[in-house]
Parts: sequence; C-alpha cells; structure tokens
Amino acid sequence: MTAKPVHDTMDQFALQGDELSVGGVPLTLLAQRVGQTPFYAYDRGLLRARVAALRHALPAGVKLHYAMKANPMPAVVGLMAGLVDGIDVASAGELKVALDAGADPAEISFAGPGKRDAEIRQSVAAGVLVNVESERELPVLAQAAADIGRSARVAVRVNPDFELKGSGMKMGGGPKQFGVDAERVPALLAQVGALGLDFEGFHLFAGSQNLRAESICEAQQKSYELALRLADAAPSAVRFLNLGGGFGIPYFPGERRLDLAPIGANLAALQERARREMPAAAFVIELGRYLVGEAGVYVARVVDRKVSRGHVYLVTDGGLHHHLSASGNFGQVVRKNYPVTVGNRAAAAERELVSVVGPLCTPLDLLADRMELPTAAIGDLVVVFQSGAYGASASPQAFLGHPGCVEVLV
Repeated sequence: MTAKPVHDTMDQFALQGDELSVGGVPLTLLAQRVGQTPFYAYDRGLLRARVAALRHALPAGVKLHYAMKANPMPAVVGLMAGLVDGIDVASAGELKVALDAGADPAEISFAGPGKRDAEIRQSVAAGVLVNVESERELPVLAQAAADIGRSARVAVRVNPDFELKGSGMKMGGGPKQFGVDAERVPALLAQVGALGLDFEGFHLFAGSQNLRAESICEAQQKSYELALRLADAAPSAVRFLNLGGGFGIPYFPGERRLDLAPIGANLAALQERARREMPAAAFVIELGRYLVGEAGVYVARVVDRKVSRGHVYLVTDGGLHHHLSASGNFGQVVRKNYPVTVGNRAAAAERELVSVVGPLCTPLDLLADRMELPTAAIGDLVVVFQSGAYGASASPQAFLGHPGCVEVLV
C-alpha cells in the first residue's frame, strides 16, 4: 500500500465542475437541501469503503468495533452498527443511541473511568459487556446482577505499563485515570471470581491517533503478552481480548496515511499464537476516528470578507463553537491547519493567501491560518476536511449564544 500525502485527503470527495460533492450531491445543492449553514456532512459511501478496506487488510476472525464517541450522530451509529461487529460506548446516553440503532447488546461494550451506579445497573439490565476500570465498580455490578436477576458480563480494562509510542493521546502507561494498573489486576480478578461476575476478558487501549504502523504493532504485541500473563489469574478462560485501536488519520502537511498491511500481518501472527495459548479468545480492534474521520466535512458560509493591513480574512458563520478541533483547541500543542478549501470553487485556478475565522468574539476562533485557498466571495462555502470525528459533539456549541449546527448523512 502506497501512503498518500495529506493534501490528497480531499480527493476522496469528487468534483462536479469546480464544485465539491458529498455522497454524489454538489455542495451548493446540498447546502440548499440542508437548509442552513454551518453543517456537517458525512458520506455513507466513504464510511462503507473504509470498513471494507479494513476487512480486507485485517485477518478473518478479528472483530471490528466502532467507538461511537468519535461520532455519535444516531444516523451514523445506525449505519455503522450494520457494518461492524460491535459498538463501544462511554456513557448511558451513548448506550441508548447504540441500542436504538439496533446494535446487538451481546456486542456492545461500555468503558469509562467514572461510571455512575445507575449506568452500571442499566448496562447489566441491557446485557452489555462492562469494562471494569476500578475496584469500586465490582460490588455495584454484583448487586445489580442480584437485583435484576441476570449475570453481569465484565472485562477488565488494564492500564498497561507501556504506552503507544507516537500517539496523539496516550491512554496507557504511567499514572492514568483509565483502567486498572496492570500490577493490581490479579487481585481484582480474584474479587471478580469471588463475586460471581461473568468474566470475559481484557481491554487494553494504549493510545490514539497514531500514524506509525510499527508503533501500533509493538503496542498490540505488548498488549497480547500482558493479557497472556494476566490470564493466569483469571477466574475463567479469556473469551474477549480488546487490543485497542490507535489507528490515526492524516490531518496536517507532511503526514501520510497509515499503512495497514504490517498491522494485518502482525495480528495474524498474534492470532496464531492465541490458538495455542488463549484458544477461546476473540480479538477485537476498537476504532473511532479511523472509521469516520475522513468521511466527514464541515461546511460554513462566508458572511464577510475583510482586509486588515493587507491580509484577507474570510469571516464565516461557523467556527470553534462547532469545530473545536479544527480551531486547534482540542489537544493540539502547536496549532496547525486542517485541510480546507472553498467548496464551491475547489478547482478554481485563482487563489490567495487568507485566514478563515468565525463569528465569535475571541481570537481563538480560527479555522484556517494564512492558507492559500481559492479566491472567495461573500456567500461562498468554506469546507474543512477530516471532520467526521470529534466535531459537533466535541465542541462547545452553546459558547457565546450563536446558533448550533446540523449534521446530515448523505
């Protein structure tokens, strides 16, 4: 597989004349269909293609789960529930969306470091797998099982003693709020057995947003080895082994798409080992951003064109209140531009250096900083690519009282 530079990300969306299209619909027509700007649009064809590409690259038997925190729009979750093997949720609210979308409770897992007692009871009642992240959860699970009259399905989320090298967000290694420290897991497993909980396996998630296949392979190998050691203390055979995800997508200049081939080969080798060492275990890969991130765009309309001391500002009706991550305020240490274009002039030859800002009264409201874009006028549509994950639901839409945005699946 040949890696593609980040500027090719927009090539996923076809052009009709000078105009970008999403799901086969020209952008200006789509904006009229939606009825307002700003909006997010997700391309169902690209979502299907991404899952199909993963199925082709990963060995048979590896289950693919969608971490719906990346994009919990009900229509997206409904589509993904029919494409993947399971859904991972992080709250009772997400659990409701997953169940409403028709996801099989047997293939839903619930992770999160601060589960409320009521959420744990809901999970037991629904029959989903609870990823235990604290000793506190165990007696709550046992009591819920006794009160409801059904078994409590549990896996132990392990905070490993290593991290995913080169990941955008490190979620394992060192002190973390996620999971149970690996050295404390054997004692916790003894409690799981004593309380009669239905133990199924382990969940290990070392980090996210990684573009280095060798780092992901190393983390998967270490996760497997750790699970194998911990299995000796388990009250029953390991049936569920979530090796996490961490698959990244390119956002910034110089970044290249993740090469899936070595990851598939590595998982196949681990599967072969597991047939001998943990024969009942089903491997799970949990992905959010990688499944949906490149299939979405954020669209805002230019409402003003200002020149300040020689520099052009395109002022739009959208901004950080809808798309916090594109503004650089969702974990970036040094702000970088997402891929951006003027969607109704995407193929135009005339270009200029501009900054794209929103309507908010803060200098943080910046969607593109000094980018060369097609020359735009008031009424044109600015498009931010790589916007299918951590967009609308991860942004402070109530900030400063501006209107919210809408989301559509095309």
